[in-house]
Amino acid sequence: MIRQRLARWLTEAFAPAVLVSVLLVLLGVHSEPGLARGLAMGALAALFESVLPYLYILRGVRTGRITDHHIGDRRQRLVPLMVGLGSVAAGIVVLLLAHAHRELMAAVVAGGVGLVVAAAVNHWWKMSVHAAVAAGSVIILSLVYGPVLLAALPVVAAVGWSRVELKDHTWPQVVVGTVVGALVAGGVFAALR
Repeated sequence: MIRQRLARWLTEAFAPAVLVSVLLVLLGVHSEPGLARGLAMGALAALFESVLPYLYILRGVRTGRITDHHIGDRRQRLVPLMVGLGSVAAGIVVLLLAHAHRELMAAVVAGGVGLVVAAAVNHWWKMSVHAAVAAGSVIILSLVYGPVLLAALPVVAAVGWSRVELKDHTWPQVVVGTVVGALVAGGVFAALR
């Protein structure tokens, strides 16, 4: 019972929508001139990359088109991933028009590329998006704030454990998600920043 509660808490506290939102606000504050602009730009990026796609998922759950907000049924993932990609594309346009800092733009593009890869992989196999986003977030934050943030890697392991404990994923799905998330997010972000 305690293990299940802890696993549920980890899954919700470090869900992709939460991690992406926090990551983008932190990057906005780090890269933009002035705290107010940084918060605003980070929040704007989070709106398009995280909040709007998550609201679409919640609406799908409420109407019965999606079984749960983590989209446990792999067959239901493609449309929300495509909606997320459309939202990211719109966000990129808005952020470009707002003259967002290159570092923030790099993170948004990395998230979009991650969505494309997740959609492709999840068409055939249920890779853990939780693990991918957790790993990608740690890598991006360590590139921005320094390698000391690699100390957050145990959070990635804890998220992976939670997904397996809740029987939402197998260990291979978590490991592949972790590796893909770290390589895609870290690689794209590093190349574009």
